[in-house]
Amino acid sequence: MNNPLKKGLMFLSVLLIGSQISYSQETLFEFGTSTSMDAVLSKSKAKEDKLKWINVNTTKETWKVMKDGTLSNTGLPIGVIRSEKQYENFILHVEWKHMEAGGNSGVFAWSGARPVGTNPLPDGVEIQMLDLEWVDLNIRNGVKPPIAYVHGELFGVQGVKTVADNPRGDRSKSIENRVKGKGEWNTYDVVCVDGVIKLSVNGKFVNGISKSTQKKGYLCLESEGAQIFYRNLKVIELAPGVTSAEQTAALLP
Repeated sequence: MNNPLKKGLMFLSVLLIGSQISYSQETLFEFGTSTSMDAVLSKSKAKEDKLKWINVNTTKETWKVMKDGTLSNTGLPIGVIRSEKQYENFILHVEWKHMEAGGNSGVFAWSGARPVGTNPLPDGVEIQMLDLEWVDLNIRNGVKPPIAYVHGELFGVQGVKTVADNPRGDRSKSIENRVKGKGEWNTYDVVCVDGVIKLSVNGKFVNGISKSTQKKGYLCLESEGAQIFYRNLKVIELAPGVTSAEQTAALLP
């Protein structure tokens, strides 16, 4: 499907589904686990809790936990689900793969987990998950976007400010291109501590940001127009830091 037609259908789907989207903060499913660093380091077997995911502005049909534990996301409507609780300092492990050329998605850290204005996506720090062909499908006036787009960019969104380790405008780009193409699993290990994020892509740390103006909030999984799969999502909570109310997202019911 050509890109303008696909975008038109995506926009139409948002209009048609919008009136049916629940803003009731309904728990949709359990996926992934969380534990503490103390539990990991203790001699006893680490206790793991199942992560509950709450709808923000997608639908029940957007998400499906498969029999093998993999999570499927259709990509429509555009929006997010959020974690049940907020996280401050933590390590996130997640594996993901796109199934469509140019697929777009991501994870939001330290998010308020609510749409901002007319934008269906929330604030926070976005950890980008793009298929490699995105740059080929988004040529503007004969100019192809930088390849950095598709290799794990990090950036603050919707008012959250960050300082890029490897600047590309306001974004931070990876210093090495390591993302695999559609149909292949990618592994992100994300260390989030005191307003600093370091991202490992497929086994090597290649990107980071610092001085995030918001450094405690919800984790959000993004639905942004294309099917994506996730598996083996794990959160390891670390000790808290000194974080003010102004640096913390508002609590949701």
